[in-house]
Amino acid sequence: MRIALLTNIPPPYRIPIFNRLARWPGFDFHAIFCVQREPNRLWDLPEAEFQKHFLRESFLTYRGRYIHHNPDVVPLLFRLKADVIITDGFNPTHLYAFLVARLRNCAHVAMTDGTHSSERCLSLAHRLVRRVVYRGSRSFIAASEDGKRLYHSYGIDDSRCFYSWLCVSNESFQPKPDVIRIFDFIYCSRMEPSKDPLFALEVARETAKRLQRRIRLLFVGSGSLDAILRERSESYAPWVDAYFEGFASQEALPGLYQSAKIFLFPSHADVWGVVANEACASGLPVLVSPHAGVAGELVVDGRNGYVRELDVHAWADCAEGLLQNTARWQAFSRHSLERVRRYNFDSAAAGIVDACRCALGFQTQAERPGSANTSDGFGEPGDPAAATAARTH
Repeated sequence: MRIALLTNIPPPYRIPIFNRLARWPGFDFHAIFCVQREPNRLWDLPEAEFQKHFLRESFLTYRGRYIHHNPDVVPLLFRLKADVIITDGFNPTHLYAFLVARLRNCAHVAMTDGTHSSERCLSLAHRLVRRVVYRGSRSFIAASEDGKRLYHSYGIDDSRCFYSWLCVSNESFQPKPDVIRIFDFIYCSRMEPSKDPLFALEVARETAKRLQRRIRLLFVGSGSLDAILRERSESYAPWVDAYFEGFASQEALPGLYQSAKIFLFPSHADVWGVVANEACASGLPVLVSPHAGVAGELVVDGRNGYVRELDVHAWADCAEGLLQNTARWQAFSRHSLERVRRYNFDSAAAGIVDACRCALGFQTQAERPGSANTSDGFGEPGDPAAATAARTH
């Protein structure tokens, strides 16, 4: 079975999945990338062990997004003669690949990190393009439960939908028994308005006032708000001891997460939020806004974290309770480690395999005798009601 998967750039959280697909029995896996790296990405990339193809770089920038236009994907796909073509977006390059699948009458599989929540405000034109592509697709891959609900909103039957989670190497982040957590909070993301590091700083100051002690806050990342954040941190020095790590390598991240007690994730818009996987795998409770895909799925309110709107006092309430109650913090930490377990590279690869088998009319792993009949096919069933409630908290 020859598989060609088209995506914009090599993402670090997908490369380990692609490596597993390259080793999958009976699979001849090829990854096609529109470009080697987009200008705003500073990712460390793990070693690629799969067959990869880079198209001639051609994109334009629109409202901070990169729109890829690579006509040379067409002759490449004709040469590869794939049995299944997977596309994970709707850039012109993805649409060229979809047209090749139709012309060759080979199976097309739609894959998305998007969610029902993130795509509510799409234009009519964007929805029409999706309807055309989905109508011509044989199976579908979602990165989350809300991604599966997105497919349902287009009338796609559950039997053709599969999960390929967004995940990290949970083992790499596993906390050591003797770990010393010297920071109260950690913020790890780009220093940009949509990620709101200034809100994290305000939460730290408010928590410090309530606990009547100085709060230690670790910032990891870089971006356009660096200077403003440092300046404001200096004015908050009586309450907040802010430490700036800057951009951190993938190898350094586990130690940074494990140096803190609570992860702050005040995102204004994230279809998922892999940083929450890293935090959970490090045993941290997570405070997250309902505008991140992990809310209600990976992070369950009152279980391994709290899902709250971006209100400083509400977040400080949650933080105060965790920092003052050791038993509660330990329970949340334990539940984070348990919750993140199903989000792993092996299950994410298996979801892609099953989607391809379904597209070609073969039996999927979930259909085989003795397989667990769960909502995701890999273990712990999801809780759609919890996810929906979290986003409307």
